[in-house]
Amino acid sequence: MAASVSELLREIAELEEPLEELRSLKTVVYSLPLTALRDLAVGLRFGVLFALLDNNDDREQIDTSVAILDRLLQALDPVYLAENFKVELQKGLQHSDDNVKILAMSQIGRIVENANAMPLILGSPELLKEMIRSIGGKKISVAKEAIKSLSKVSQSKAGLDALFMTSMLQDLKDVMAINDVVRYRIYELVVEISSVSPVSLDYCANSGLISQLLAELIGDDVLIRATAIEMVTGLAQSQHGRQYLAQQGTIDRISNMIIGAESDPFSGFYLPNLVKFFGNLAMVDSPQQVCERYPAFIEKVFEMIEGQEPTMIGVGLDTIGILGSCVEGKQVLHKTGSKFQEVLRRLGSISCNASTDLRVRCLDTIASLLSLSNDQQTEDLLGMTESWFHTLHSHPMETFCNMNSQPFPEIHISSLKIFTAIASQPWGQRLMISTPGFVEYIVDRSAEPDKSSKDAKFELVKTLVDSKTTAEIFGNQYYLQLRAYLREGPYFVKAVATVAVDGE
Repeated sequence: MAASVSELLREIAELEEPLEELRSLKTVVYSLPLTALRDLAVGLRFGVLFALLDNNDDREQIDTSVAILDRLLQALDPVYLAENFKVELQKGLQHSDDNVKILAMSQIGRIVENANAMPLILGSPELLKEMIRSIGGKKISVAKEAIKSLSKVSQSKAGLDALFMTSMLQDLKDVMAINDVVRYRIYELVVEISSVSPVSLDYCANSGLISQLLAELIGDDVLIRATAIEMVTGLAQSQHGRQYLAQQGTIDRISNMIIGAESDPFSGFYLPNLVKFFGNLAMVDSPQQVCERYPAFIEKVFEMIEGQEPTMIGVGLDTIGILGSCVEGKQVLHKTGSKFQEVLRRLGSISCNASTDLRVRCLDTIASLLSLSNDQQTEDLLGMTESWFHTLHSHPMETFCNMNSQPFPEIHISSLKIFTAIASQPWGQRLMISTPGFVEYIVDRSAEPDKSSKDAKFELVKTLVDSKTTAEIFGNQYYLQLRAYLREGPYFVKAVATVAVDGE
């Protein structure tokens, strides 16, 4: 096999139109495992393949050459790659073809992940400068690969020094000046770097780029403001990032923006991102602390759900679902008392009367609110979820059963999620057993028309079998049927014997 690779490369070097041989070579190199290619790749005539990328308008020939190089270069040790192919990688970064640029950047990304190879790249600043320039290109795929590789560069102090303590910082700022879109690509890189550690955050903060991002929150352009909030949400994913935002007064500022949105006719452009910011903050920090310190957040979420704007309703539903996915979040919602009771009744209405998309999101939110794991089932929490269930509709079990029988796959699957949410809770099991035909439906495999429905039904069965109270509440007969269902798997089909008839 090694001989065939070398032979094909020799043939390719001698041909003016080597496309057929390139296809054969691609087949060969992808049929070999990387372990087999490692010894083979060292010493191969890579120059033949790199030469095919120059002054070539043949789309397929370039793509095939890139695919072969990607496979062969992956087999090389990063140190060997850095020592022998820096010139080719730099030419690749300057190539007019996006796939060639992405190939070069992905290989540089491999090099900088290796502690021994990294200095070889940092010693060639033009490579890094070329990647920074690539962030300003037209193709988002190229920019994303550049951001990814430069993020890897910043994983070490030497890499941080190269990006932020040299003329490359000015290169970053020059690229930012190209347009709004490119500026936010640089912000994306900065947020990604900042999230790694407090040290990396300090580098980014001292560069002035984070201050520039935070200043965008109060700009006149509402669309830019919305994008800035999205970026700041990424910064808040790390504990040191949240501490920095709190110290800068940014979290208080975003809370005040929610309050001020009442009087801003253009707030619809950025308000969803404000709410998402606090929703994410609550989940990575503490729902109770966030909701108590920033009451405008939860009030605005309730207001969105009670309103009539579909986009706002959707964001409100998703946020309540995120908050209610943990016990602390459930308790925070429950403490709002009658306000949340009104929200629950509104959820019941949306689940029946809105567009299909909103109905599905609403049902998923309800499932999230009602879910309790086996070890969370205290008397208080069980009483709370049961009361929530009965607040949704005057006859909730009947209502969700009717949804389950409707010919809309998304609604059907989402209603099954609600049954699964209450299936581990004794009050939910008692409702199921007392609903005529419901348990028979659960064990009836023919009721589910497609794979997604079968999977959703199987989750319901599994939840019931895993519950300690199912056998007692359902009775031994049904419990044994459920265990058999679980054992046989979601797609089991019972064999039907055929009987031969005389004369046929």
